[in-house]
Amino acid sequence: MSDRLEPPKRYNNNRETERASEPQKERRSSNIVRTRNLTKLKKSDILTVGGMDVAFFAIVIGLVTIGLVMLFSATYPYALQKHDDSYYFFKRQLVFVVLGIITMLVVSKMNYRLIKRVIVPLFAVTVILLLVVLVYHTNVKDFKRWIPIGPITIQPSDIAKFTIVIVLADYISKNYKRMHKPYDGIVKPMLIIALFCGLIFLEHHNSGVILVFSIGAVMMFCGGSDWRLFALGVLLVAAAAVFVVLNPNVMMHYAGQRIEAWLDKDYDPLGARWQTNNSLYAIGSGNFFGAGLGNSKQKFLYVSEPQNDFIFSIVCEELGFVGATAIIALFALLFIRGLVIALRCKDRFAALVVIGIVSQVAIQTILNILVVTDTIPNTGISLPFFSYGGTSILMLLFEMGVVLSISRTTYQRKV
Repeated sequence: MSDRLEPPKRYNNNRETERASEPQKERRSSNIVRTRNLTKLKKSDILTVGGMDVAFFAIVIGLVTIGLVMLFSATYPYALQKHDDSYYFFKRQLVFVVLGIITMLVVSKMNYRLIKRVIVPLFAVTVILLLVVLVYHTNVKDFKRWIPIGPITIQPSDIAKFTIVIVLADYISKNYKRMHKPYDGIVKPMLIIALFCGLIFLEHHNSGVILVFSIGAVMMFCGGSDWRLFALGVLLVAAAAVFVVLNPNVMMHYAGQRIEAWLDKDYDPLGARWQTNNSLYAIGSGNFFGAGLGNSKQKFLYVSEPQNDFIFSIVCEELGFVGATAIIALFALLFIRGLVIALRCKDRFAALVVIGIVSQVAIQTILNILVVTDTIPNTGISLPFFSYGGTSILMLLFEMGVVLSISRTTYQRKV
């Protein structure tokens, strides 16, 4: 019998010793793993691996290419008349497009989490630029939108579009569980949006105010703000818009004139209605298949400054309903593909960044087309990838690079 008995005390002591030593081994092994992971993170902190979303990239390149072709076709008469060089706008835009594509490809290889490290500096720089442009700017009528730096100009509101997306994405991702509360989900985000909109308003840049406010509203809605309070806010904004339309005198002089010109189609046909009327002539003369690439008549100094906000009217005239619809479809595909990337993101911050960026493009495109077709008053919103502007196209392609960088980390199929 004694041979069958086991010494319990010695056995338990050994087990206790083994149990006591196991955590130490685990701690040592976990420390080694953690040290190795830190080493790997230092490498992957800067660059990311995996294939980018090829469909999104192809759509961007398609829009950029078509935009360049249409920019040259729409602007060579005006460029020849104003700058004595038919290629003036095309050459300058091409330089920024090349720089933008290089930037997009470089950013697409970088880890998007690096953005989190520069949120505070980016916010500070953007606010400083929005303040600087109020006192140091180009002399274009009563507008204070561009900071001249040598041969180029910088438009701080273009940078503000990206900054508002990043700042709100960071705030919402950190406070997601409290976004349903009025103070955390409505008041705080609105203070951030109000800061940017207020500074842009001082530039006499109403279209920029509308765009930044709309981007912020989309971010708040997608971020989980109370839908009832959100709906109430939308109703208040709609009521304010109706009040302004019915009382255009409350706006600045040029803005009030544009509202009056929108309401009264016979108002100042050689002034406030000139650009819009000729835009409608261009769209109407395009018919179903268009007059053909390069065959627009309205671009011969009828549609004033066709390189900017009203370039889509020349697109409609030359490519017709079919061509215009195809371009709108490309913009829609860009937005849809962006949403696919956002839905497959691994973290909330990345998803909100993608939603904010593609929403910016979608809202800007919709507003531009509504202006060109005289559906809303002329607000001076450019068409993404098409309208002339160095800062605009450079920032836009940078943002596309951020989306492509995030796409490398999603669970979608890689190529």
